This record gives sequence, structure tokens and C-alpha cells, in this order.
Amino acid sequence: MPPRKTRAVEVVETDRLEGRAHPREHHALVGQDAALARAAGAIRSGRPPQAWLIAGPPGIGKATLAYRIARYMLAYGATDTGPADLSVPERDPVSIQVAAGSHPGLLVLRRGINPDTGRLMTVVSVDEIRKLAGFFGMTSGAGGWRVAIIDTADDMNENAANALLKMLEEPPSRAMLLLLAHVPGKLLPTIRSRCRRLDLRPLDEAVLEAELARLEPELGEKERASIARLSGGSLGMALQLATGDGVALADEADKLLDRAKAPDIVAVMALADKIGRITDGLDQFGTFLTEALASRIRAAAQKNAPHLDRWVECLSALNESFERSAGLHLEPRQTLISAGRALAATARRAGSV
Repeated sequence: MPPRKTRAVEVVETDRLEGRAHPREHHALVGQDAALARAAGAIRSGRPPQAWLIAGPPGIGKATLAYRIARYMLAYGATDTGPADLSVPERDPVSIQVAAGSHPGLLVLRRGINPDTGRLMTVVSVDEIRKLAGFFGMTSGAGGWRVAIIDTADDMNENAANALLKMLEEPPSRAMLLLLAHVPGKLLPTIRSRCRRLDLRPLDEAVLEAELARLEPELGEKERASIARLSGGSLGMALQLATGDGVALADEADKLLDRAKAPDIVAVMALADKIGRITDGLDQFGTFLTEALASRIRAAAQKNAPHLDRWVECLSALNESFERSAGLHLEPRQTLISAGRALAATARRAGSV
């Protein structure tokens, strides 16, 4: 019997916005000075942790910070010979190799393409995590360090998490792990306890407006203000909103949350039809809806609002639902109706958020 044919495996960069540079090409880190200073202090002291957990909502600079740390470690190691802000010149050979994704001292693990189906996997698999052993076992490069980025660690399945935990329990020398997490609470407590944590915060609206003026100069002042308000402190989200149907979809997400207790099913079905006519519309709307809900949960937490655990559960369920729908290429209608019902059930039990 001839061997079964499989599809060619390709690299899918889920953290690249269409038409934008990848975070590994970014050298400017916006609005995260506190986290950068903490990382720089530990690294330049000569005693950095062997694993960092870089946590925060999507689109606020986690990957940009991770690549900044990686470039410094590969260029200068755990020394104070490089700049205090961990910058490495763009024309430095390390920067050029990292930007090209070809530096032998850097390994990036992420969700890949299933070779049997040709579709993006929903998890970071154990096979991906097992690559760490071989990578860290290789002879160190000129800088003496090897760096691995897991983007994102909260995408790992149970087997992958256990494999990573074993690596953290017996860490190799002159090796650094950078774990990115949108929802760090999904990680095993034993993994979190073995990492030095860097929490990145949502960006201020003024910072977002300034960045939009720089990156999207054709936008008017009112458009920039509206996008900054809707983006939930995420520059990545703001840039998505600035293109195509982004603002309209984000407005619809806000309306669905405002009417959570009594969703208009007819309006939801009309919205689903509209989303179905937009390329990647369901994926975009899911991103806007979950980020808007996360932003409301954070604001309510600052006011010590009750029953937020139920809203956190709802947020997790919505994330899983939209990811599953995108992975299986499902029609928007049932996904949005299910989202409306989940929001309504939570609002009845926990009140508005």
C-alpha cells in the first residue's frame, strides 16, 4: 500500500495583522515602560529568570516585548554591555536575522497547520513543545544563549502543558523561555509559579490616538478618538478597527453587550447575514466582542462589582465558540445566536457588565 499523502505544512503567523509588519520586525515598544524596565533590570543584572510569563490582553505589545528581550539576549547575553532599554540596532546582524525569522538561537512555537486537514490547529500541540528539548540541547550560538518564545502559552493542550512543566522543572543552562499569555489563569499553577511574571497593561486612549495619527495619518481626529475608545486599550485592535468594516463591527459588538439581558434575535440574525458578506467577518466580530467584554469586566473589577466570575466564564465560552467556528468555517448565524443567548443567560444571573 502506498504511503498516505499529507499536505505540506506551512507557517501561519496568527499574530501578524494583514498589511502590517510582524512583531519580530518592531523595535518600538509603546506604553509599556514599567514592564520593559523590570525586564531590563533583571537581565542586565546578570541573574535573569530562565522563564518569563508575559501576560496581558491581545494587541498591547506582548510579542513586541518578547522579541526585544530575545534580540538583546542573543546580542549581549545577560550582561549590561548593551543599552539600558534592551534595544538592539535595526542593522545589527542579530536584528536582521530575527526579523527574517532565521536566527539559529531563537525558536518560536505557535499553533501550526494540521498536515492532514490543512487547517489551523486550535491548540499548541505537545509535538511543538517537545521541540524545546532538541533546541536547547544544541550548542549555543555566538552570544552563548538560546531563546524560545511560546505564542501563546494559553493555547497549549494538557499534554503540551505537562511537557513544558517538565522542561521548567529541569531548566537548561543559558536558555530563556518567553511565554506569552492572553489569559494566564488558564495555565497550570505550577507553570506560573516557575516563571517571572511581566504584566502588560491596556494602553491609554491618548497613547492610542497618538499612534493612530502616526500609523494611519489619513484618519480624522474624531475617527481616531472613536477607534481608541472602542479598542479596549489594544493597539492591535485599534489598527484592525482602522481598516475596512472594523468600526462598524465594533459598534455592533458594543450594541450586543448593551442589550445582553434581552437580545433582539431578529437583529442578531440580520447582523449575522451582514458579517457573512465580510471577508473574515465572523473572526473579526468575535475578536471585537470578546475584547469589548473583557474591557467591561476589567472596568467592573476596578469598582468591585459582584458576580464577575460568571462574566469571566462567559468570556471564556465566547472565546472558545468563536475560535471553534473560525476553525471549522461555520456559518455566522448560529454562532451569533449562541453568543446572544450566552450573554443573556449571564446577564440574568449576574447583572449587566
